[in-house]
Order: sequence, then structure tokens, then C-alpha cells
Amino acid sequence: MTSVHSTPVGPSQGPEHVRADVAVVGAGVVGLATAWELRRRGRSVVVVDPEPGSGASRAAAGMLAPVSEVQYQQEPLYPLMLASAAEYPRFVAELEEAAGGSVGHRATETLVCGVDAADRQALADLAGFQRRHGMAVEQLPLRAARALEPALSPRLSAAFRIPDDHQIDPRRLVAGLLAALTAPRPPGSAASPGAPARDGGPARLVHDRAVAVRRNADGAVTGVRLAGGGMVSAAGTVLSPGTGLQDLEDLPGSWSPPLRPVHGDILRTRVPAGTPHLLERTVRGLVHGIPVYLVPREDGTVVVGATSREDDLPGPSAGGVFRLLRDAQALVPGVADLELVEVMARARPGTPDDIPYLGRVRDPDGAPVPGLVVSTGYFRHGVLLTPLAARLAAQLVLGEGGPDPAADAGHLDTTDPHRFDPEAPTGHPQPVASGPGAQNRSTP
Repeated sequence: MTSVHSTPVGPSQGPEHVRADVAVVGAGVVGLATAWELRRRGRSVVVVDPEPGSGASRAAAGMLAPVSEVQYQQEPLYPLMLASAAEYPRFVAELEEAAGGSVGHRATETLVCGVDAADRQALADLAGFQRRHGMAVEQLPLRAARALEPALSPRLSAAFRIPDDHQIDPRRLVAGLLAALTAPRPPGSAASPGAPARDGGPARLVHDRAVAVRRNADGAVTGVRLAGGGMVSAAGTVLSPGTGLQDLEDLPGSWSPPLRPVHGDILRTRVPAGTPHLLERTVRGLVHGIPVYLVPREDGTVVVGATSREDDLPGPSAGGVFRLLRDAQALVPGVADLELVEVMARARPGTPDDIPYLGRVRDPDGAPVPGLVVSTGYFRHGVLLTPLAARLAAQLVLGEGGPDPAADAGHLDTTDPHRFDPEAPTGHPQPVASGPGAQNRSTP
């Protein structure tokens, strides 16, 4: 793919017509990170989104939790979660160099706690399951847990330490990605380790909504049409619009993979001025069988979340907010003394098996559509899976291989966007080898 410069058009020229090597539809953390990966690999990029970073990414708590996010009967997700967590140190280091500042990554461990005897048994069973899958989980005496985090309730029934579950601030991550994308030239721009530094130039942000994909006479996707009447022309297109994927017209073969909006209520609290931080580590727990988590930030705020609702209420649920505050106080009584600074709800894009759609889009005959890749449906795992998702999508668009082609092929087989097609062909196109209750919260 030959690099071209994105072409801005002024307001006096009517609807926008922007040209670039790759169009990325959707500016959540996955879409922005994919655009950044493409820029680093020497391609010009246009990102299409009315309000970058304002969807599920803005509400996300940012737990990088490949261990404590484990749920039963979701084994195909585990390799994706672990692989992406392993890529985070490189991803953060390179992004912070390019952005010129911190993106809020903290390598502090996670404590998982229970309140009653049933919670203790459920967490002990889960810990055994996690260990059988090679994950590090250590049960702590309650006195040891409270020595680490004195704010924990003295009435807890159990505590487990998970050293490999960390956190990042998604809002700072979005800001860092936008800075890296629009900087004149980010440091460390390279297609792969040891390759000559390349840079596709500052990305163009188009604050509009994509309404349809564009295809030429040969069937290749050549960009997208915009709600404002303009268009983006590109040799490659990545669709990462969350649940908005189902609103796009002219998808190949009327392809429409199942997606559902799963609303989540989340709170942001803050310690009073002049008082010490309430927590240093992320605290997750079960409170009479209901999950809740508290994620402390460097600035003294504590994120409390999160409900999981499949209803028609787009804003915060009063009952959900009540339960979050009640259950958070059962784990950490000092929550009652915090200032409540934000109550928010966002819809996360969920798939039937909670595994994202990441891969080449195919025509009804099973042939990959030239120029089109989808990357959406990340549900609770979007922030955790960002480094892996961005790298794989960039490789697919450019026809490049990664450092471990066999592992990447396995990941793409798991995330096959056509796995729910009624007559889906078996197998999965391989990359080039060169290189469900309305009020329940997710299990910790």
C-alpha cells in the first residue's frame, strides 16, 4: 500500500471528501489505538467519529485484569486477555514517548475480597479454577490484606491477591492516543522492531458519523460515506464503531453480526481535599454474591462500578447507583466519606459469546472483501484488549505478519466476525505469515 497524505477540505467547498491510506470508523480506545498503529507503520489515517472517546471508553474503569475478569465457560477469551496484557508494557512505553506524557498506567496489584461465607467459597472455587489455567492467585489472611489496604472492612470473609492485574486511566489513554495521532511526528515511529522509522503524518479527525461503506465495481471497499454528505476515500477501512456497526449501510452481503448494547452504571468519587488516598490497589469483590469494584487513581479519585443492564434505560439507573454505593461500602466503609463527583452510564457492545469481532469481513461466498476489517464488540474487555486488537487489525489491513504468526492466527480464529453466520464456512482466513440478567453485575 503506497502512502498518501490525508486531504482536508474547507467548509466553503461543501461536504468533506477526505483521502487517506486507511479510514478508521470509531474513536474509542480500540479505534484510536488501531489508527496509531497504522500511523506508526507509515500510513496516513483518517478517524471518523462525531465525539472521539465519548462512548464506552469514557465510562470504562480501565482494569487490566486478565485474571480477575475470568469467568466460567469463557475459556476462548483467556488467551486473548493474557496476550494483550503481556503487550501492555511495550504499548504504554511507546505511546507515552509519542504522546509526550503519562497515560495513567499503574502496575499496582488487585485484591479480590468476599463479604460472607458464600462469597468466600465462590472466590475460593474461582481461585482454584484460575490456578488450573496457570494464573497467579494468592489467598491472604485477612490481617495481611488489611495491612496492605487499611481501609478494607474488618468484617470481610476472604481476600485474594492477584499480582498481575493492573490498571490504566482510559480518559488519559484516549488523550494520549489523540496526542500521538495528531503530533507532527511521534518519536519511535516504526513498522516493526528493527525496521526503519516511518510515519504516515498526523491523522485527520473527521467529526461526523459514517453511514455506509463504499465499494467499487470490483467489490473492494474504498472508504465510507458520511452523514453530512461527504465521504472518506481509503484503500483500507477498519470498522470499530461499537454497537453502531449495525447502523452502517451497504455492508457486504447484508452482513450484520449480532450485537447488543449492555448498559453499565459507573461512579467517580474523590477523597476530600487534604486527606490521604483511600486505596492504593484496585479492590474487587463479591458482596452477597453481587460483584463490585473500586479503582483508585493517582489524583485521589476512586472509580466505583459497574452494573450490567440489558434494558432500554440509556442514562444511569437509580437502583444501580444505590447498589454500587451500598456494596462498595461493604468492602471499604470509607466510601461513605467520599465526594460523589460523577454518575455515568454508557452502552458497551456485547456479542452472544462476549468475544469481540476482529477480522476480515467476507462476502457470502466466503472470500475476504478487499480493504475491509472489523474490530468491535469488546464488551467489558475493550481497554484490556486494546494493544492486541490494534496490532492485529493493523496487520490485517496492511497484509503484514506479527512476531508470532501461529498465535495471531489462533486469536483471529477465536474472534472470527462470521462465526455466527448461519452458513459460515469452516476455518478462518489466516494473516500473511511474514512476520444475562438485567440487573446483574459481572463476576470479578
